[in-house]
Amino acid sequence: MKTFAIIPSGGSGTRTSFSIPKQYVEFEGKELIAYTLEIFQKCDMIDEIVVAAQPDFFKLLDEIKKRFSITKLKHVIEGGSERQLSVQNALRQIEADDNDLIAVHDAARPFLPQKVLSDAINSAKIFDSVVVAISAKDTLIKGNEIVDGYIDRKEIYYAQTPQVFRYKILNEAMKKAAENNFIGTDESMLVKMASYNVRIVEGSSLNFKVTTDEDIELFGKLCKQ
Repeated sequence: MKTFAIIPSGGSGTRTSFSIPKQYVEFEGKELIAYTLEIFQKCDMIDEIVVAAQPDFFKLLDEIKKRFSITKLKHVIEGGSERQLSVQNALRQIEADDNDLIAVHDAARPFLPQKVLSDAINSAKIFDSVVVAISAKDTLIKGNEIVDGYIDRKEIYYAQTPQVFRYKILNEAMKKAAENNFIGTDESMLVKMASYNVRIVEGSSLNFKVTTDEDIELFGKLCKQ
């Protein structure tokens, strides 16, 4: 059994002030996506990495692969207009058996702890479908400019990545979504809609997604440390 890591990296980064997608911005001599790729390179449980990206960044990704010895990066393919389509393109590229595991991870989550990654993979070996998530800690308010009410946070989680699935399950879920012209926000949603149970694995606050200028500022400070 093999474990493939799929890294969708086709986002345009419109919520930041940079002229290029944030995953290609350099911090302390290293592009953000390089930090992410190194996590999967160092994990003994990962066999192969696939990055789905815009063609304009293929050359840069090849340079990153060589510069930081990301030997597990086997394919850099063209991403789709949506994250879901990028993952679908990556699934078509790999040579996976039905029982192999697919770990999908955001390019802009560069501080994924190794323990969270290994816990997710080990859980997927048992439960077939896994989403990494963290419990809601703050008071949750419902409303629009004015407080309308409060939500019980006991059963509320913030979804993260990686999300890990058997190849057969994820591929089936992707096909069903395509047949119904449905675009989900992540893979766990598609798998759940395909009538599979998805196991929750505890994530980490360190595993935040770099999305806004404030996130980039925080990431930059953490890199210096």
